[in-house]
Amino acid sequence: MNLIVDHDTDRAHAMHELEIDSLDGSSEVIKSSQIDSKKTKPIRTAFLLTSMPVGGAETLLVNLVRGFDSEKIVPQIVCLKERGPLGEEIAAEFPVASRFIASKWDLRVIERLRRHFVREKIEAVVTVGAGDKMFWGRIAAKLARVPVICSALHSTGWPDGVGKANRYLTKITDAFIAVAQSHGKFLVDFERFPESKVAVIPNGINTERFCPDLETRSRVRRELNLPATAPVIGIVAALRPEKNHEMFIEVAARVLRIVRDSQFLIIGEGPEHAKIEAAIEKHSLQYQVQMLGNRSDTHRLLAAIDVFALTSYNEANPVSILEALSTEVPVVSTRVGSIAETVIDGETGYCVDPGDADAMAVRIQELILDSKKHAIIGEQGRQRVQKYGSLQSMVVGYEDLISRIYSSKNSR
Repeated sequence: MNLIVDHDTDRAHAMHELEIDSLDGSSEVIKSSQIDSKKTKPIRTAFLLTSMPVGGAETLLVNLVRGFDSEKIVPQIVCLKERGPLGEEIAAEFPVASRFIASKWDLRVIERLRRHFVREKIEAVVTVGAGDKMFWGRIAAKLARVPVICSALHSTGWPDGVGKANRYLTKITDAFIAVAQSHGKFLVDFERFPESKVAVIPNGINTERFCPDLETRSRVRRELNLPATAPVIGIVAALRPEKNHEMFIEVAARVLRIVRDSQFLIIGEGPEHAKIEAAIEKHSLQYQVQMLGNRSDTHRLLAAIDVFALTSYNEANPVSILEALSTEVPVVSTRVGSIAETVIDGETGYCVDPGDADAMAVRIQELILDSKKHAIIGEQGRQRVQKYGSLQSMVVGYEDLISRIYSSKNSR
């Protein structure tokens, strides 16, 4: 087991009001003075996941723990396997524990996690994603008598379905965290979690970091040898089957028939790398498509992109879309998960049916060729994220949920 401890300096922030969403669409404004009134010291909270590669959910978690008010939440990261690139990065700021499991059926993981939670005096455990970490993490937390046990979920259905074993632990779980209203409904209707235990906390991003920047746009285009005036279409997604990058290549081939100087960027890494390279060669797009791998400067790359495309078979509320919209980049996406709540046709971008490369190509061409429409939709996208998808609202949502459950348990 490998444990690195290094506490960050005070990152306290002020938040006077928080609007909490419920599944029925209603909302309640809570004053900061109402939150955590019974808890005078911060709650020691462990966020548990498999590892921390460069991915949407992992980046979201990094931003979340960095944003916590240190007087309310003292976070740490627990990785069942290795830390991964983002885990290595954040270990300089927060405690990071790793290597608790040796193989899929290593039952000793339960005792290792239990001992860690007891030793670290953990008061809340939040599992991130479905699968093994959701299962082993909640069992270990229960055995360690951790007061607050939550599960944050970031996608809908295959390949991240919750499964029967994880549903069996519903009784010991205080809350299941959804990332959008329709995602919360999915957790109730499909995963069959009690509505009373489903909390909706929309994903949020740092809109100051993700913003349009003409100077950065020019610099990045020079770095990547992209023509200054060429339309650039990009995708940010792990190279996994459900992200359907092969459709992105098909879309590229169709767009190039009309807009011949278009360029395409694929940002991310994963097991589908070789298959995507083969698709690029099949369509003879080696000079039009660049595979950039994992990058820590996504905000710079988005500033150089004209249209963001997402071709996934399933999603919940992807962070990459929020980042693109915040950078005033219109989005064309498949209509899956909760995406249609953010990508609104004709307002912040367009949605198409999953697998419909023709429709996506047409919408991308439309945005490329109509500069006025492109500018209006870009501005409206940023405005929407600033209003509904800010990092601060997500951070306070987690702070309130954990504090509220903890106070409720103590009052009993």
